[in-house]
Amino acid sequence: MEPLLELQDVSVQFAGLEALAGVTFEARAGEVRAVIGPNGAGKTTLFNVISGYVPASGGAIHFKGEPIHGLAPHDISAKGIRRTFQNGGLFPELTALENVLTGLHVRIDSSFLGIVFGSRAAREAEREGLARARRLLDLMDLGAIADQPIKDLSGGQQRMVEIVRTLATDPPLLLLDEPVVGLSPPMRDRMMEIIRRLAGEEGIGIMLIEHVIDLVMSGSDVIVVLSSGQMIAEGSPEEVRQNREVLEAYLGHA
Repeated sequence: MEPLLELQDVSVQFAGLEALAGVTFEARAGEVRAVIGPNGAGKTTLFNVISGYVPASGGAIHFKGEPIHGLAPHDISAKGIRRTFQNGGLFPELTALENVLTGLHVRIDSSFLGIVFGSRAAREAEREGLARARRLLDLMDLGAIADQPIKDLSGGQQRMVEIVRTLATDPPLLLLDEPVVGLSPPMRDRMMEIIRRLAGEEGIGIMLIEHVIDLVMSGSDVIVVLSSGQMIAEGSPEEVRQNREVLEAYLGHA
């Protein structure tokens, strides 16, 4: 299978300090790839350079075989790389369904004039968008709270709504920044089940930054380990668990 995302010797510097150095790996559709490492290892910088929020100082990034390094974030998003943030920026007064619909605006094919004058195509696009939003909420077991305001939902439910909104555009590659932060253990397990389902059943390539090592080990296909901006390991959970350099740099023992 051809790689979905390719990083080749990617480096990022801030005022002469190297935040990433020579990072090289490939990610594929239907794969859950975790990125782990101690604080300051370069994990968020890695997501930022992939999604265009930080320019690469060196190296190359390809998505579906096309170079994307140097593109603006909205251009990279339009190509199919979508990401969540630790603070998702949901609209608290809107319902879960309405928040998901805000993510569909780039996918719904209808003109401004069609919406204003209520053309048949615009009405049909609106119906399709509404149906898709409800299907996605059902996929995440959120159908029962679709019409509740975001401000009334738990933190875990809000995290899931954020992921649904990101999924609304049908992205080939999804970057999740700490998707289980603040969740209870049962909600963490449920979130990882959903992430596995999205990769396995929907064929989405998923990269996630996560600090809950047990979940990373049980739910990832491949793990990338960063330390001081450098990639010190890449492999299956079992390979990473047995890597001496990882044990010393991150897992706390040799």
